[in-house]
Amino acid sequence: MTDTPRRIMIAGNWKCYKTAAEAVQFIQAFRAYPLAEKAVDVALAPTFPALDAAVRAAEGSPIRVAAQNVFWEPDGAFTGEVSVAMLKAVGVGMVILGHSERRQYFGETDETVNRRLRAALAGGLEPIFCVGESLAEREASRTLDVIRTQIEGGLAGVDESSADRTILAYEPVWAIGTGRTATPEIAQEVHGFIRSELAKKYNKSLANRIRILYGGSVKPDNAAALMAQPDIDGALVGGASLKADVFWGIVNA
Repeated sequence: MTDTPRRIMIAGNWKCYKTAAEAVQFIQAFRAYPLAEKAVDVALAPTFPALDAAVRAAEGSPIRVAAQNVFWEPDGAFTGEVSVAMLKAVGVGMVILGHSERRQYFGETDETVNRRLRAALAGGLEPIFCVGESLAEREASRTLDVIRTQIEGGLAGVDESSADRTILAYEPVWAIGTGRTATPEIAQEVHGFIRSELAKKYNKSLANRIRILYGGSVKPDNAAALMAQPDIDGALVGGASLKADVFWGIVNA
């Protein structure tokens, strides 16, 4: 049981797709759907160059715009990085952190994810903090150990009030962009474990308020079954978020 019902969130991670013009076209098309009638929070995460245009296109709608990463320092000689203040200056209020592709391809670690997370929280951004295991780790029955380590490392030094502003996302790496999806039961098992770890670290009441999204080949035809699980509070959607009608199918589910 929860203190208050957790509101479903469907977040689209566009990864390295869509120019600013394409982002605007998507948002204009998506705004034609009756979002205000849905008890669902919707967020879109374009690339850095498209953020400003996306924020402008989403103005006046329920759509929230998120960045795909942020650096922990406010400024300095850090080529290629973007600060919290830069995101806030264009109207961005959310950020995805610790995505498996950042860990796999760009050397992100629990420590660097934690530094980014704490900077985001200190600067007033709402983070979507990602955790998840690889196929090899799952086949070695290490899923829960991996998730526990990522939670401990990612949330190190994050107090209760900050954790209360954090969204988690469970992304089994073996199900991202592969067409393979964890069954609702498999996903629920891990989501339930994540909530129990949050209760141990903080308290049960706080753990019951934190939203935990599922990410891994979510589509309109499997979204409803996933969202029906007691500890799955929405989805972090990759490829299926690139077309307005398909993304709407997930929101509508």
